[in-house]
Amino acid sequence: MSVRENKRAWVLGKVERGEVTAAGAGKVMGISERQVRRLLSRYREGGPAALVHGNRGRKPKHTVSADLKAAVVYLAQGKYSGFNHTHFTEKLEGEGIGLCRSSVRRILLAEGLKSPRKRRAPKHRSRRERRPQRGMMLQIDGSHHDWLEGRGPYLTLVGAIDDATGEVAYAKFRDQEDAQGYFLLLEGVAIKYGLPLSFYSDRHGIFVINQKKPLSIEEELRGEKDLTQFGRALKELEIEAIHALSPQAKGRIERLWGTFQDRLVSELRLVGAKTMAEANEELGGFLRSYNERFVIEPKDKQSAYRVLPAKMKLAEVLCFKHERTVTNDNTVQLERRVIQIPPGEERQSYARAKVAVHEGMDGSLGVYYQGRRIAYENSLEESPVLRRDRRRVRAGAKETPAKVETKKEATTSAKAAGRSPSRLAAAHPWRKAGPAALALRQQQTSR
Repeated sequence: MSVRENKRAWVLGKVERGEVTAAGAGKVMGISERQVRRLLSRYREGGPAALVHGNRGRKPKHTVSADLKAAVVYLAQGKYSGFNHTHFTEKLEGEGIGLCRSSVRRILLAEGLKSPRKRRAPKHRSRRERRPQRGMMLQIDGSHHDWLEGRGPYLTLVGAIDDATGEVAYAKFRDQEDAQGYFLLLEGVAIKYGLPLSFYSDRHGIFVINQKKPLSIEEELRGEKDLTQFGRALKELEIEAIHALSPQAKGRIERLWGTFQDRLVSELRLVGAKTMAEANEELGGFLRSYNERFVIEPKDKQSAYRVLPAKMKLAEVLCFKHERTVTNDNTVQLERRVIQIPPGEERQSYARAKVAVHEGMDGSLGVYYQGRRIAYENSLEESPVLRRDRRRVRAGAKETPAKVETKKEATTSAKAAGRSPSRLAAAHPWRKAGPAALALRQQQTSR
C-alpha cells in the first residue's frame, strides 16, 4: 500500500470506531463526504487491502510488447544506425511500426542508444519576426561538409530558404562554394517562383568585396564600392542584397544546415550515395519530403515574387562580365581565349573601343558594345590561328606563315633528337664567333 492508502485506512478506522465523522474524514483526506462513505463500505468488506486500486499490478493494454521493442532496437542499430530519435520514429512508419517519438526515445534510452544529434542549451536572443509574404526574403548560404561520410569527396551544399514559410526554394551539391553555384541558385529560383525582393547572406567574398580595403579613385568618384559578380547580378535584377553581421542573424538557414547534416546525411547513407551526381539525385526527393512536412503558412497568402521582365534575358545577367579594350586587330582576350570581332553595320572597326565580355555559365563568350552583342564564341579552346596572330601583333614581327612553320619544324626535330632548341640572343659571342667556336659549341651541346 502507498502512503496515501495507509493514511486513508487509518482515518477510516477512526470513522468506523466513531471517533471521527464522515464529513471530518473527508476534510482530512481531501475528498467529499460521499466518497468517504464509498471507501468506508469497501473498507468494511475487505479491510485496508480493499483500498488498493484495482489496476495495480495489471499490465496496461497499450504496453509495447517485448518483440516490438526488440524490433525497434534492431532497426536502430542496423538499417537506421545514426538516425536521430525523431527522424528514426518517422522511418518506423514505413516499416509498419506506429509508435510515438516519446515511446521510441524511451525504448532506445533503456538500451543506451542516445540520439546522435547533440543540442546546445539555448541562449537568450531577441526574436526577429518572419516576413509576412513568400518571396520577400530568401536566406542563402553554402555548407561544406562530409555529406558522403567518407564514401566520396567533401561537397558543398548551396541552398536558399524562404524566410516567411521555411520552404527550401533551392539546393544543389557543388564541389565548392563559388559564384557560379549562386548563379545557378538564382536561376533556379527565378524559373520556378520568380524574382524575390531580397537575399539575406553573410559577408563572403562572393557577395561583398572586402570592406577593409581602401576605396580606389574610381570608387571615391562614384561614391560606392565595386560590386562582386553576384552583387552586380542582383543589382541588375533589382534584388536587394542584405549582408548579415553574425551567423545568428541568419539563424534560419544555419539551423537548416544542422537539420540537413543530420537527416540528409542519413538518407544518403541509406541509399549508399558515393558521388555528387548520386547525392543530387537523392536530394530532389528529400527536398520534396522536407517541404511537405515542415513548410508553414505565411501570414499573408499573397506572393511577393516578381515576374521576370519579358525583354530581359536571364543568361545575359547571370554571367561573368569583364571590361576590355579592343586591340588594333579587332580582338579581345579573356585569359587564354581570344575572340575576333567582325565588321558591324554601324562600325567597320572596333579598335580601342570599350566593350564588355560576358562569360556564360556554359563557357561561351560574348562581346557586347553599348548593350548589343557584336561577337560570340562558343568554343572552349583558343583558336591556334588567333593565338599565333596575337603573338605576331605583340612582338611586331613580320614573319610569313611559311617561316613560322619552318621554325616549328626545327624546334620539333631538335626536341626529338634530345637537344634544346637554340634561343641565343643576337649579341651572343657565339653568333659573332668563327667556325672554330661554332664547332666547339656543337661538341659541348652533344655532350
